[in-house]
Amino acid sequence: MQDGPLRILVKTLVRWALTAEMALRRRWLNLRGEPRWELTGTCGSCARCCDAPTLQTGVLTARLPTLRRIFLAWHRVVNGWDLVRMDRSSRLFVFRCTHLHPATRQCDSYASRPLACRDYPRGLLFQPWPELFDECGFRALARDRDARMKALRDSGLTPEELAIVARRLRLR
Repeated sequence: MQDGPLRILVKTLVRWALTAEMALRRRWLNLRGEPRWELTGTCGSCARCCDAPTLQTGVLTARLPTLRRIFLAWHRVVNGWDLVRMDRSSRLFVFRCTHLHPATRQCDSYASRPLACRDYPRGLLFQPWPELFDECGFRALARDRDARMKALRDSGLTPEELAIVARRLRLR
C-alpha cells in the first residue's frame, strides 16, 4: 500500500513537528550527560526493525480507551501499521507494517516513512540498555568504554574472560 499525496503531506508535517520536539528533548538530555551509548555500524537492510514496529506510549495513552483508540487509529490510517498486540503494564504497542513487502523486504513508502522508522536505532541510545536485533548492522557501544576497558585490564582477568566481559558490557 503506497502512500498517496495527502498521506505524504500529513506525514511530512507531523515528522517536522516531531523532529523539532525530539531535537530539543535530546539537546536537554545531552546537557545531562545522555546518552551513555554510541551508535556504530551501518544498516544492512535486514528489515528486522520493520517486521514488528514497537512503540512505548505514555501512561494516559495506555490507560485511557479514547486516547488509545486515537493513537491506534493514527498509526493504522496514517502510518499503515496494524496493531498486533499491546502490553498495558509496559505500555508497549507492537504493530505490523503494511508497507513492508514480504518477499523483497523493502518498504513501498520509504520516502514518507514515519519518524519512528527514520530514527531507528538512534532512539534506543537513550534507553538504559539498548537492545538491537542480532541481524542489525548497528551496535550500541558504551561511550566510556576506554576507561572501562582499562579498569578491566587492571582487574587481572584472563584474556578469554576479558573478551567475554567486554562483549557483554558493550565495550567492543
